[in-house]
Amino acid sequence: MPAPKLNVLKAGDVISHAEMCHQEGKMLQRGMNYHICNNISVILMSLRQNAPYNDQVLDSGRILIYEGHDAPKVRNGPDPKTIDQPLITPKGTITQNGKFFAAAQKCKENRQYIDLVNVYENIRSGFWVYNGLFQLIDAWRDDINNRKVCKFKLELISESPEYHITNHQLEHNRIIPSAVKLEVWKRDKGKCVLCGSQDNLHFDHDIPFSRGGSSLVAENIQLLCARHNLAKRNRIQ
Repeated sequence: MPAPKLNVLKAGDVISHAEMCHQEGKMLQRGMNYHICNNISVILMSLRQNAPYNDQVLDSGRILIYEGHDAPKVRNGPDPKTIDQPLITPKGTITQNGKFFAAAQKCKENRQYIDLVNVYENIRSGFWVYNGLFQLIDAWRDDINNRKVCKFKLELISESPEYHITNHQLEHNRIIPSAVKLEVWKRDKGKCVLCGSQDNLHFDHDIPFSRGGSSLVAENIQLLCARHNLAKRNRIQ
């Protein structure tokens, strides 16, 4: 697979699974992918109904609480939802939970250490939204239904010298709630509202976030193709 391209996606871009894998330079088949390229990790999240894990978005999208993953299902073994989420496999190797947990603890103890994570959200079958570049800031284990569940806290990163994030990108780096994304997708029929294109789509703020526009209501969010999103920039239509 070709090497990933840095600084290509903006928060709000809608892509396919194949495009996401190409962007990261790896076939992504699991939700937690620690340091897959250039010491940057990838997390795949979902806030859809019946999602297998309880992920949360807080503080207008600046904070994510990501739930760790269960042990693999084993034939004739216990239901993974009834046992602790593992940090180490039965063979003694470190799980993805364990790798992220150790990194988060290191970040918590040393504020100068930064561990970066690209976060993608599945909004419907075959469609993913890039939620932005985050940093791990904490990890812990909760007692839920008589088992240990890993929780990871991530914060939206405001600037990164490696990614050269622009002020324009920062103004829009707020996660739009899943329910709003789905409502907008259905209303706009998965097409750019200006030209009807179904390619290179982006969830765009009608009134920019920097000018007081909300990410929380569908009325202020629209689908634009890359060409029209670039042309709009920070102007109010």
